[in-house]
Amino acid sequence: MKNKSILRVIFVVLILGTYSVSCRQTHADSGEQSRISSLSAGQEDTSVKVKSAGREKASVPEILSRKQIPVLCYHRIRPWTASDGRIARDNVIHPGLFKAHMRTLSDSGYHSILPDQLLDHLEYGDALPDKPVIITFDDGSIGQYDVGVPTLESQGFRGVFFIMTIATGRKGYMSATQLREMSDRGHLIASHTWDHHSVLEYDSAAWKVQLSGSVQTLEGITGKPVRYFAYPFGLWSPVSFPYLRASGMRGAFILATKRDSTDPLMTLRRINVPGYWNEKTMLQNLKRSFR
Repeated sequence: MKNKSILRVIFVVLILGTYSVSCRQTHADSGEQSRISSLSAGQEDTSVKVKSAGREKASVPEILSRKQIPVLCYHRIRPWTASDGRIARDNVIHPGLFKAHMRTLSDSGYHSILPDQLLDHLEYGDALPDKPVIITFDDGSIGQYDVGVPTLESQGFRGVFFIMTIATGRKGYMSATQLREMSDRGHLIASHTWDHHSVLEYDSAAWKVQLSGSVQTLEGITGKPVRYFAYPFGLWSPVSFPYLRASGMRGAFILATKRDSTDPLMTLRRINVPGYWNEKTMLQNLKRSFR
């Protein structure tokens, strides 16, 4: 009789333990969807704050009132070929001209900064160096490593490289080893989706592949968190914001269109630098676009 009582107690304990684990798992499984739902409703996602403890974040109007910092966007760095049409020349710059652009920025007193410095400035009012500029590169083509990185470093600059991960290691694109090396040398590696499809086409399953899959791959390569994103073609929609924040993005970059008035950090402006701008034209457009 005593043994039966002991067995009953053990059975009840096991049942309660199983129920408790089940409840915890159900809660965990619903957590991500709850985060996305709350973000869609306009609530702040406190789980992905980077440096909010003990510091008061600026309001959206305060962020919008701060002066915009110039952000340049480059693509391929290589000589033009006979088959390059006008569209290609929008995204292909000769190595000699790219070097002239970087020398001009340095000679004009510009200092490169990285996105964390920009976000700390926008959110918390942290100081920036005189004449700050962010220099970004899209897609991950090999000229960015062969020419871009040494040119930046010769001027004391650091760059931001938004990588399309489907191409990593393919002919004409940077390898995982090269991305890791660049990260270790102080450049920032960030996401430009898996295969460069416009975010306007995504459903929830596509976001898992295009963003979550890309981020996981890049974090595995660099060993560092990926907190920044660039929209393919510069095309964006507010529908994107909850997915970006739920994936840990601190900021996202568009091109020259107007920032979103409710979430400017998910619509940080850049200008694309065509391959036919000389250094003087580049500097004029930088000043004009971000004054």
